[in-house]
Amino acid sequence: MGWQHTFTLSQRDKGCHLVTDEVLAQIRPGLEGVKVGMLYLFIQHTSAALTINENSDKDVRRDMDMALDHIIPETLNWRHTDEGPDDSVSHTKSSLVGSSITIPITDGSLNLGTWQGIYLTEFRHLPRGRRIVATILS
Repeated sequence: MGWQHTFTLSQRDKGCHLVTDEVLAQIRPGLEGVKVGMLYLFIQHTSAALTINENSDKDVRRDMDMALDHIIPETLNWRHTDEGPDDSVSHTKSSLVGSSITIPITDGSLNLGTWQGIYLTEFRHLPRGRRIVATILS
C-alpha cells in the first residue's frame, strides 16, 4: 500500500530548523495502520535540504549552520547570482546535504532514535515556505 501527501512547511529564514512535529502533523493520516513501512521525504527545492540530526540542543543546529557556512562560504566568486548573493551557494549546500531522507515506520510511528529529529536546512536568507512530498510505503 502507498500513501502520498504534498505540503508546505512554515516560512523560515536561513538556518537549521527542527521540523519533526510539523512533518508529523502532516503525515499522521498516512501513518495510521502501518505496522512496518518507510517514510520518504523529498523537498521540491534546490536551495534548501532535509536531514536528520540532534533534536534536543539548539546549539547543534547553530553549529551545523556555521559549519556549512565555513565549508561553503557565500564569499566565493559565485557566478550564478540571479536571485541574489545567496543563490548558487544555496544550491551547492543543498546538493551536499541532500533533497531526501528515509525513516522507518514501526507500529504507526516514526522509528527515529532517541535524539533524532527531522531538520529543514534553509540556505536562503529571506524566509520562505518549502514544499515537501511525503510518501509512505508499507
